[in-house]
Amino acid sequence: MWHLLNQPYPCEEPARRRWVKAIWIGAFVGLFLLIFQPFDLNRWQTPYKTVKILGFGLISFVVTAGLSQLLPVLLPTRFTNERWTVGREILWVTTHITLIAVANYFYLNWLIGRPFRGFGLFGMVVVTFLIGIFPVGGSVIVNYIIRLKKYSQLAREIPIHEHPAQNRIDEPEPHSITITAENEKDSLTFVANDLLYIESSDNYSTVVYLKNNEPVKALLRSSLSRLESQLDSNKNNRNAIARNPIVRCHRSYIVNLEKVEKVTGNAQGYKLHLHNGQLQLPVARKYNDTLVAQLKALF
Repeated sequence: MWHLLNQPYPCEEPARRRWVKAIWIGAFVGLFLLIFQPFDLNRWQTPYKTVKILGFGLISFVVTAGLSQLLPVLLPTRFTNERWTVGREILWVTTHITLIAVANYFYLNWLIGRPFRGFGLFGMVVVTFLIGIFPVGGSVIVNYIIRLKKYSQLAREIPIHEHPAQNRIDEPEPHSITITAENEKDSLTFVANDLLYIESSDNYSTVVYLKNNEPVKALLRSSLSRLESQLDSNKNNRNAIARNPIVRCHRSYIVNLEKVEKVTGNAQGYKLHLHNGQLQLPVARKYNDTLVAQLKALF
């Protein structure tokens, strides 16, 4: 069980999807309470009762949206696919449910004008946690298994040979690429087909390429997007590099598809394996279809 909780799980979602999720949660809570009226809500006599009950849904939306939108921005290093696991996802969703319960408890106290005499705050938190942990844990694990099977199966269908660069026939003539830093003074020149990948490192980018068949790293003060535009310019101006597609695969990575030796899948998506499997790069969801199509065309 502990091994399962440590398995990678997708974390990075577009802001729009997080808003949609918060809206759905708020709508579900509000409509559920309005339709079924548990906890003696059906016996509650008060003006504007429907509006007040739907307020629980609004509170749930605000809590969910606040957590999902603000915390990843305030703590960006915590909310990354590299650190996210099944266990963290279960804890994260359970935290949402618990804080929704706390917020709605105080909202109920404000509505009735006195402390709620039911479970009390601590009791409500405990009951909510115990009720929520099992469906939350189950749904996360089921989603993990579904995504793992999906991406593992799709990865097996991508026709990539082992060590493709060694098996390639009709290789283009070696062609050099020069990329420059933001100061327009520092630059790096390497053979196009020797590039492995480029990784974003805050205000810098780390260029990883082969030298004497061993990976070496060079640091340039430049954004990844800026280097990507320089590489695109090289592609447009020289036909030779067309056989060595260098593309974005993630917001933090540019990869040379010629150097991809294997593609695997886990619950987070695809992983690209380079240099005898020693290097692994993630593929962001937005690049899945285009990158897979490029790999199939290439191999």
